[in-house]
Amino acid sequence: MKKLKIAFIGAGRVTKHHINLLKRLKQYFKIVAICDLVEGKCDEIIKNNKSLFIKKYKNYHKMINECDLDIVAILTPSGMHYEHTIDIIKNHKLDIILEKPPALRITDIKHIYSLSKIKNINIFPVFQNRYNKAVKFLKKSISGGKLGKINICSVRVRWCRPQRYYDMSEWRGTYSHDGGALTNQGIHHIDLLRYLNGEIKSVKAIMRTLGSKIEVEDTALATLHFKNGSIGTLEITTAARPDDFEASISFLGSKGMAQLGGVAVNNLDIYTPDDKMCKKYSEKFPIVYGFGHLELYKKILKFYKNRKSKVIEKNDCLKTIELLNSFYVSSELNKEICLGKYLQSKNLGKKNEKISKLYRFKK
Repeated sequence: MKKLKIAFIGAGRVTKHHINLLKRLKQYFKIVAICDLVEGKCDEIIKNNKSLFIKKYKNYHKMINECDLDIVAILTPSGMHYEHTIDIIKNHKLDIILEKPPALRITDIKHIYSLSKIKNINIFPVFQNRYNKAVKFLKKSISGGKLGKINICSVRVRWCRPQRYYDMSEWRGTYSHDGGALTNQGIHHIDLLRYLNGEIKSVKAIMRTLGSKIEVEDTALATLHFKNGSIGTLEITTAARPDDFEASISFLGSKGMAQLGGVAVNNLDIYTPDDKMCKKYSEKFPIVYGFGHLELYKKILKFYKNRKSKVIEKNDCLKTIELLNSFYVSSELNKEICLGKYLQSKNLGKKNEKISKLYRFKK
């Protein structure tokens, strides 16, 4: 199989992480180019990866037209994912990797998938924590009944994001291009709620802005009812001070308890059926992104070798974004709401042309 040629749109911190991990798969992937409106960001990455001979661009239209590519990874601000993806689907025959969250609005996700189907383009959303060693073990364990019937599932993310974090860029802390603690910091834990314990029937959420001057929530509390009969709680905040304290998801079942922790659910902190499994299925992450992107790229590679091999299905992605939006809808309406109708928050992902112009690549 020939090498898959990939380029990156956006040259931020997560892009450096993608590239560092792809070096381990250099016999299968060729990093061709990188594009960012701020050329200095590209220069820094190229300087640190001279052996890869990466081309730099300030405009992704020019990059795609000039380079022979198979895949493009969109690593721009969350609120720009939809616009950039639709533009590439309409105008370029390229498969697309979409960083988290793939889009903020349900209607946007549905449009991306419907148009990509017409154009025969593959979409690969990034939910990299699903591929952590601890998560994979617990998924198999819960499915196999090792914890018995799950009764309670709880998420707690207590992190610190001071005002200077939100002041770094215009898009941070906005409904239009970022979302708050749930959308940015909590999206992976929200995804794991349903990935590990099944679909959610209803949620009741309260959101507040307690620690920073931003328009979105930095704190969210919620109760959940799962279709399997279990109940859950969710607490996600970036208003913890003065530092990060916890990021965990726990499961209490009729036969035992399990809890995932670490910087990115990389540790199996508690596993009562056999506590020896905790050390075996935990791994050290030097940064919050972890190593799940590497496993994602391996899955993408497997997909190209065998088209029957799936990565993440359309409905799977849609249901995570629906769950994300359901918390906002519940808070906005101040009531418990049922999932299943693809409810859309009135605030999350709303248009802000002033900010969009800052991150738009002119044709």
